[in-house]
Amino acid sequence: MYSILIVEDEPIIRRGIASLIDFKSLGISTVQEVENGEQALEKIREEAPDILLTDINMPKMDGITLAQLVRTEYPQMRIIFLTGYDYVDYLLSAVKIGVEDYILKPVTKSEIEALLVKVVAKLNEEKRQRELLALASEEDSSSGTQHFEKLILEQLSNPNLALGELAKQLGFSTNYLSLLIKKELGTSFQEYVTQQRIQRAKRLLLSTDMKIYEVALAVGIEDMNYFSYRFKSIVGVSPKSFRSGAKI
Repeated sequence: MYSILIVEDEPIIRRGIASLIDFKSLGISTVQEVENGEQALEKIREEAPDILLTDINMPKMDGITLAQLVRTEYPQMRIIFLTGYDYVDYLLSAVKIGVEDYILKPVTKSEIEALLVKVVAKLNEEKRQRELLALASEEDSSSGTQHFEKLILEQLSNPNLALGELAKQLGFSTNYLSLLIKKELGTSFQEYVTQQRIQRAKRLLLSTDMKIYEVALAVGIEDMNYFSYRFKSIVGVSPKSFRSGAKI
């Protein structure tokens, strides 16, 4: 869920937007409002909302100046301008700043909702890309690990992957390999396998259109109920919620 700050010096418009839009249905859980650019900049520096919806013509600090400061300090923040027809020329400055979009007054509920749907979709995509990069980094960091760890990762899709079989492949006794894994990885063989399977499942959920049961099979878990249970116990949300972008 995301947050939005509404900046508008006309109370009727500001409160109308805050009260009429069903923000939660759009994936926005926190809605705050202020009446000028100075108050907005202070609030932004305190809480850094994900989306800024701001008027252009305001007392104390106009929307263009506010957006310029925000773009410098918070380059990832999504900025939307709310303005009247008399200030359309200012939108050229907005384009240079890199604002997300603009809405001309008088605004309608449907116009704001349609624009916010697009903005939230972009935020979700950015979040998905960050997750994928994080997962890729985790996988890269393990590329130089022990040979036994490499063998485990290569066989994650095998539902019959077992400590005894792995020990045979390496020429170790089962007890020795169990102790070695515990020493090197800080966890048991089974727990490590489960953790790695869930990590791979997260990547597949984010980067493919595979059905959830197909993801489970791809990481070596044939029981869908068990897969969902273990995924939620480790990640904090169900596979379906994770894919849809639920906050973890």
